[in-house]
Amino acid sequence: MSRTIQLPRSDGSLHTHHLNEPTDRPLPTNPPNSRIAYAAAHVVADPFGENTPGSPAAIDWDSTLAFRRHLWECGLGVAEAMDTAQRGMGLDWEATRELIRRSGEEAARVGGRIAAGVGTDHLSPDVTDLDELVTGYREQLDVAQRAGARVILMASRQLAAAATGPADYRRVYDKLLAEVQQPAILHWLGPAFDPRLEGYWGSSDIDEAAESLLEILHARADRVDGVKVSLLDAEHEVRLRERLPEGVRLYTGDDFNYPRLIKGESGTFSDALLGVFAAIAPAAAGALHALDEGDETGFDEILGPTVPLARQLFAHPTYYYKTGIAFLAWLRGRQPGFSMVGGLQSGRSVVHLAEVFRLADLAGTLPDPELAADRMRCLLVTAGVSR
Repeated sequence: MSRTIQLPRSDGSLHTHHLNEPTDRPLPTNPPNSRIAYAAAHVVADPFGENTPGSPAAIDWDSTLAFRRHLWECGLGVAEAMDTAQRGMGLDWEATRELIRRSGEEAARVGGRIAAGVGTDHLSPDVTDLDELVTGYREQLDVAQRAGARVILMASRQLAAAATGPADYRRVYDKLLAEVQQPAILHWLGPAFDPRLEGYWGSSDIDEAAESLLEILHARADRVDGVKVSLLDAEHEVRLRERLPEGVRLYTGDDFNYPRLIKGESGTFSDALLGVFAAIAPAAAGALHALDEGDETGFDEILGPTVPLARQLFAHPTYYYKTGIAFLAWLRGRQPGFSMVGGLQSGRSVVHLAEVFRLADLAGTLPDPELAADRMRCLLVTAGVSR
């Protein structure tokens, strides 16, 4: 198979791209020890399932679990059933519950680190009663804890709509944190990822929202492992992590600025809970192990080339980044087809995906360039931009 391919541009033209030699990255034998790193994993759609918009999710369980084993083999933890897995964008609660159960069993079998998102997405969108929201959280909390996963208390669209101010968030989170079996991870997902979370923690001003969050963290520091922050604002993240209670981690969810935030500055650093790590797992593992060895130059050399790819994957509208994650898994042979639950493969244009392909190659993240090029050609023919 040829390594030369014609890729479409937004102006209607085609340009020739010559693929690079694959980057040889031996997988580490152990997880990194200088940072904790979770990759938020996607789900693989069953190609024989309906999986149209509004349909119950039909999942290819073999491929979905195999992808998680790949992440564990890279030494990364798995952040399960998060927004990367299409929570609120095609993954219904019945499928989510089964996903958490199966992934928990697989994590126990292979000794992998796992955390799982719990929320209120199984409730009616119109629920406004705070006690009912707490009960909804508890139902999902029980599923995650039975699976042996660390709990991630996901941001709730219903809570964002129902809360009248910071006191309502304190009321809900105080009750939930009192019931977790091990310290939980809190979840601050900005409106770029989900517009319906605007004003979370009680204010649309992120500095005011941070004060509300910090009050919860300081009051319940013994019940909190960390907070995952996905605001795509590196300066705000640095300020926030400097004010966290002792022992509470900041897990960066900034898929634009992750190398700087993970490497750290002024004696502080962020751990990682990133969707982009599912797209670049071997590179992420290699960079983190370079950091373990004090090799910041090696860290930069490995992760730096992945940033343009990440910025393309998470380009506006950011919440469609899941399409690029699944696309890359298909290009790399880690799932049989490029389809997604809820039909979300339509979330990005073929021109956008062609640029993802090109940047993934430049970043050295396509282990089998011939396979990737062959699959890209199939997509281009299907889309009508190639013959």
